[in-house]
Amino acid sequence: MMSGTGANRGHFITLEGIEGVGKSTQVEALRRLLAERTAEVVVTREPGGTMLAERLRGLLLATDLPPMDSLTELMLMFAARAEHLAQVIRPALQRGAWVLSDRFHDASYAYQGGGRGEAVTRIAILDRLVVGDTQPDLTFLLDAPVAIGMARAAARRGQPDRFEHEQQAFFERVRDCYLTRARAEPGRFVVLDATRPVSEVTAKISTVLAQRFPA
Repeated sequence: MMSGTGANRGHFITLEGIEGVGKSTQVEALRRLLAERTAEVVVTREPGGTMLAERLRGLLLATDLPPMDSLTELMLMFAARAEHLAQVIRPALQRGAWVLSDRFHDASYAYQGGGRGEAVTRIAILDRLVVGDTQPDLTFLLDAPVAIGMARAAARRGQPDRFEHEQQAFFERVRDCYLTRARAEPGRFVVLDATRPVSEVTAKISTVLAQRFPA
């Protein structure tokens, strides 16, 4: 399942969800939980995580560029992911670290597949090529109705990025795709009700972490 092997292999946890579901808050909460049990926690994000990938993130989120073809967007996402894996994720797992990423490959299926309408077969080809067997051990999907997520995102953000300019129908497709993937992989995904109080969501994450990875 993972690229690291042996007793010292690390663990890979991802958080997914549409805008406004509280991923950033729960990433920090999970970082603190993991820090209590391990010497090294690597917190990262997608797109991004390396200098080059962050530059690509800037292109992907920019609002001052002409409209981007959906295949171009998909290829840029996986280019950033390839660098992220090579420079950050795989080396950390090989060191035995815990890697915590704010989004990973499920986001490409949800945003470029569900949202943009790119064929799943295209995404899967890139996924096999770039990600291979470096699959997350556990994925928390923070889920909330799109209207709630959009309202929260609008309340907290400054200038909206290119994705945040999308209409509600786009995010409905993204959310539906995330939930479909969660149903298809119940052993990896844990779906969390992001409309619940932050402390309640964090407590659920803590419980799942203790069950999946006993100290």
